[in-house]
Amino acid sequence: MVKLTPPMGWNSWNTFGENINEAMICEMADVMAESGLKEKGYEYLVIDDCWSLKERDEKERLVPDPEKFPHGMKAIADYVHAKGLKFGMYSCAGNLTCAGYPGSFEHEFLDAETFAEWGVDFLKYDYCYHSPIIHGKYLYRRMGLALENCGREILFSACSWGNDETHAWIKETGASMWRSTGDIFDTWDSVKDLVTQQDKLHPYNGVGCFNDMDMLIVGMHGNGNVGLAGCTDQQYRTHYAIWALLGSPLMIGCDLRTMDEATKETLMNDEMIRINQDPLGSQPIRLSTPYGNDNIRIYARNLANGDLAIGLFNMSGERAKATFNLDEVGLPFSTGRTLQMREVWTGNEVLVKNATHIEELEPYGCSVYRAKVVKL
Repeated sequence: MVKLTPPMGWNSWNTFGENINEAMICEMADVMAESGLKEKGYEYLVIDDCWSLKERDEKERLVPDPEKFPHGMKAIADYVHAKGLKFGMYSCAGNLTCAGYPGSFEHEFLDAETFAEWGVDFLKYDYCYHSPIIHGKYLYRRMGLALENCGREILFSACSWGNDETHAWIKETGASMWRSTGDIFDTWDSVKDLVTQQDKLHPYNGVGCFNDMDMLIVGMHGNGNVGLAGCTDQQYRTHYAIWALLGSPLMIGCDLRTMDEATKETLMNDEMIRINQDPLGSQPIRLSTPYGNDNIRIYARNLANGDLAIGLFNMSGERAKATFNLDEVGLPFSTGRTLQMREVWTGNEVLVKNATHIEELEPYGCSVYRAKVVKL
């Protein structure tokens, strides 16, 4: 299927890992439907690894763990659909999944048909325990073709972690999104590392096959499967803003049932979501870093109505100055134009003067602007 904007939703892995069950998944569906998340665009509820038995049945079909999911996956899908949401599941291109459950290698068409029968709308497809003699592009082509022939529209979320130069071949497979990194963890160092990895990958993001920087850790606060040290609310906001501005899918990873107000405010910021979901789908560009400070990252992205999204991010624990020149976004003095910018978190308005914007950023802070081209 062709996805025109980055997918949005929730995934069980970051918080729950193997500790998943039918009751919890239904509770997450309830919260997504009732908290306002669904209205903001978070539509996919995805069960990650550890949902099946350790062996297939006599017909070689995958079997949901009857202790975790006593009513089976079709019942879960029906419940999720009744909430106005879409239902996602997980498998792997190897003999085993990353947690050691049956993978889909050599069972691609059978598993795709099974998922379709259950009412699945989204498949995350991992890369553990895969054949060492078959290149990944062939494994993902197999499942992509199987999904396109399963009789149901299922979004194909490829999760090969950027290995084997995924960016060079992933659009051949029919995937709607592709993981460009290893797993995220709930620490600022992990966020910073994943952002740094994107520098060479911006040209490989776009409509139809979105560059997935991994699931969000916003609101985890050190709890759960990838909890570790946790982050501050400011760090979560900056993390979310970078993911949104760079056009990554936005898949929430925290426990939705315990979201605090700061988490809700970050995840439900209308303007950040509008930027992420902009229909133009243009690739972001990284603007010049002032004074060679690599902890300052400045990105710009063209939007569908002629506006620009511009984000200034301080990745360090010290106050720092961020500067950009309008010539770099196509507005030199000779155009007789400048930018009228509105900051998406505060609503503050800024008119850029002298073709240069200079701003002091708080530690781990960010400013994200929706900017209109105006006459001087």
